[in-house]
Amino acid sequence: MPFPRLTALPTALLAASLLILAPEGAHAAKAVKAIKPAASKDAPALPAYQADLSQTTVSGLSSGGFMAAQFAVAYSATVAGAGIIAGGPYFCSGQPGRFPYIPYLTNALTTCMNPGSAQVAPPVASELLRAANDFARARLIDDTANLKRQRIYLFSGTKDQTVTRPVVEQVEKFYQLAGTPAAQIRFVDTVGAGHAIITDNNQDKPCAVTDSPFINDCDFVQARDILQHLYPDLQPSSSTLTGKLIAFNQRSFIQSAYSSMNNTGYAYIPNACDSERCRVHVVFHGCLQTTQAIGNRFYTSTGYNQVADANKIIVLYPQAEPSPVYPYNPKGCWDFWGYTSINPIDPDFYRKSGTQMEAVKAMLNRLGSARNSRR
Repeated sequence: MPFPRLTALPTALLAASLLILAPEGAHAAKAVKAIKPAASKDAPALPAYQADLSQTTVSGLSSGGFMAAQFAVAYSATVAGAGIIAGGPYFCSGQPGRFPYIPYLTNALTTCMNPGSAQVAPPVASELLRAANDFARARLIDDTANLKRQRIYLFSGTKDQTVTRPVVEQVEKFYQLAGTPAAQIRFVDTVGAGHAIITDNNQDKPCAVTDSPFINDCDFVQARDILQHLYPDLQPSSSTLTGKLIAFNQRSFIQSAYSSMNNTGYAYIPNACDSERCRVHVVFHGCLQTTQAIGNRFYTSTGYNQVADANKIIVLYPQAEPSPVYPYNPKGCWDFWGYTSINPIDPDFYRKSGTQMEAVKAMLNRLGSARNSRR
């Protein structure tokens, strides 16, 4: 069944919506103190570690959660599992609507965030899976049969009014309809958290708030919770890190001038990965969690590195960046509605060939290359 046609929202509302798309929703206008990131000119090439890409997993918060869901479906032949914190299903902004009248941005701001507040219906998993199957048949993404083997972690905080539970529920339904066994899906929805990634650090924001840097203390380490589900064989986290955090030249992986991606990306490399084959976990930050907004907080203090250090997991932290002009992305969100696409009527953000998707896959390919190989 084709997507129903949706009457476009008034132009003024669309213009205003460009200014408010950010994890904190109504709090988007609040100023965030910029912290200068590392200079990109100093970043070396990403080394090759001969990583085992067959065990690649992804996770992310908010726009990063949407990106994790998107990447996991588009590259399902590579991705073995996904952790989606306050994010929605694959191609969420593509429904409702009918080509060429799909209002991607409007859907992203309403259907895919807080549909109850916007007085619209949540996304419909069956329609989105149908679209994914069509894209797979057209070879725009990998075969959706691969979704049956993925392990999926979902999280919706009970105090989150930015991306609400009905949206996250549709990710679960999407995978159920795709044939993913129930034992492979974990949905955490009883924590009184705002819109944030969760830690056990009393220096972070209180659990229930939605405020920068969107890292909240709710008395458990969500990174551990995610990775434990995606990799059931995990050992206890390291109390002292023995590996290294590297900055690398991300620009070399980006094929478009309109990517809204930073010149520099980051990765945590456990000591063991210098000589042994390691798995890779990709973490996508949320809007307003870029290095320009919160410095190194996201890739140093969310708990992933401690888990990775003890479990031979390379953690890749690709970086989006704010873009005040075309492509218009003032909050540094990952693209799940098409802002990086040259043709907004026929965007490619959800395809393997999408600018950001392709760049991250190229980073994975580099990590999986033979040691000491040249790009």
